[in-house]
Amino acid sequence: QVQLVESGGGLVQAGDSLRLSCAASGQTFSNYAMGWFRQAPGKEREFVAAISRLGITTKYADFVKGRFTISRDNGKKSVLLQMNSLIPEDTAVYYCARARNPFTPPTTTRGLYDSWGQGTQVTVSS
Repeated sequence: QVQLVESGGGLVQAGDSLRLSCAASGQTFSNYAMGWFRQAPGKEREFVAAISRLGITTKYADFVKGRFTISRDNGKKSVLLQMNSLIPEDTAVYYCARARNPFTPPTTTRGLYDSWGQGTQVTVSS
């Protein structure tokens, strides 16, 4: 079973940047698409970004396009989320997730991810 550990969250001001990291265990990291989701208080967990297993294809939620960038380093078994131009509405717990099945394209569908990290809090003040 894979373990995912997020880091990099914190308290920032609107307009600032943060970079989230997700470190994965296991030997088959490069076989799986990876994603980032977020959950704000009182709201459902929502898709943020996803990346294919080799990093060639990416997907983004409309509300982060042009501001966030997802990337991965298979040698280091890590996934990054660079977040720029943060706004208060970006405040949430951010979760890293691994796709349920190997060798499948990145997806925005939460139910197609079955391994999750514990989350890292991002708070953006106005």
